[in-house]
Amino acid sequence: MWIGLLSSMLFCTIVSAQENSPYSRYGLGDLSPNQNITARGMGGISAGYSDFQSINFVNPASLGKITNTIFDIGTEVDIRTLKSLDPAKKFTATNAIFSYLQLGFPVASQKMIKKNKSWGVSFGLRPISKINYKIEKNERLPGIDSINTLYEGSGGLNQVFVGTGLKIKNLSLGFNVGYMFGNKNFSTRRSFISDTIAYYKSNSATQSHFGGVFVNGALQYDIKINESSILRIGAYGSLPQTLKAKRDDIRETFTYISGGGTFKIDSIYEQKDIKGTVEYPSNFGVGFTFTNKNWLIGMDYETTQWNNYRFFNTADEVQNSFTVKAGAQYYPAKENTASRKYFSFVKYRAGLFYGPDHIKVNNTNRPGYGFTVGTGMPLTSLQRLSYAGEYVLLNTALEIGGRGNKNTNLQEGIVRFNVGLSMNAHWFRKPKYN
Repeated sequence: MWIGLLSSMLFCTIVSAQENSPYSRYGLGDLSPNQNITARGMGGISAGYSDFQSINFVNPASLGKITNTIFDIGTEVDIRTLKSLDPAKKFTATNAIFSYLQLGFPVASQKMIKKNKSWGVSFGLRPISKINYKIEKNERLPGIDSINTLYEGSGGLNQVFVGTGLKIKNLSLGFNVGYMFGNKNFSTRRSFISDTIAYYKSNSATQSHFGGVFVNGALQYDIKINESSILRIGAYGSLPQTLKAKRDDIRETFTYISGGGTFKIDSIYEQKDIKGTVEYPSNFGVGFTFTNKNWLIGMDYETTQWNNYRFFNTADEVQNSFTVKAGAQYYPAKENTASRKYFSFVKYRAGLFYGPDHIKVNNTNRPGYGFTVGTGMPLTSLQRLSYAGEYVLLNTALEIGGRGNKNTNLQEGIVRFNVGLSMNAHWFRKPKYN
């Protein structure tokens, strides 16, 4: 049923000024990028990535390398273009989206530092997925008059978390723990188009909310190649999570009123507070980075077992997915570079990613792919950065990609512009006096 909606009815009439993706109908919606803006500029590499200037919440083992307090916030502008081959239609939607908010700081004692140990902690909030679609279709069914059908969906999944990472010599271990919460609401409204027949409009709606505790673990290991080069290997993962859920099922007749609202005429069926669960799938990633004074090069492999996803014991049109990511960063500045050469202190990033999408409608794979570029631009004076070690960094990332190809009737192009602000300071540190 839904493959027909995606390929034909989608473009009959789409009315929404917000992000509108029919793919968000499946599973828990469109998955948000799960990396910070720095990593997004490098194709999303995160397993082996660690940087004292940003917080890598994908691999919490990296928190052990934090040296200052870091406040990090990210936003994005998402532009999606949907193309249907048959019928040949095109639709574009733009939306500004909150990406994440996090705070991290070192907590290692002087005794730990003397033993070549370090310890960091972070707190944060970020979206995991988004559900947002509004699709209208006019059709004529055999033996029935012309019908207008409106499909709507909203909701998504969010995460609030606490992370910690401990570095002991070359080995770093870490974990995130927190609470995932969200909702999934969808409705189908049908009405006869002809005004010569007396009828009632019908609405079939389901509203649900869910939440539960989650834990994921990670590690990183540093291999020193020479005095200025390090090979860092990393891995992260989480077990399946069971979220407690409740839903309301409603079947009713209604009429439209002035102002665009609706008025319920009669309840045909209504059942509230139906208890159930949402089975969230396990996830695993592994990768590496090679870094020296001017270059960082890395690669990741990530997989999620979406075949195990269940919504109130019901499977959906999703599949196990994987993504291969590769990226690099170039930092031109040398030890003797003059501070007046600003662009030598900018970090330049690029990357790419590829893998089958987790949504599989009508048993058809839809490849997901993208190319990214980004920058890390210091906003603090370079003189202060050199003597105080404090700074404000503006991170940007541009992603150009999509999902689907000529073998799939519906293709989605995605342009995502990300902006993040990272502030690094010596907060919570006790001053020392001789």
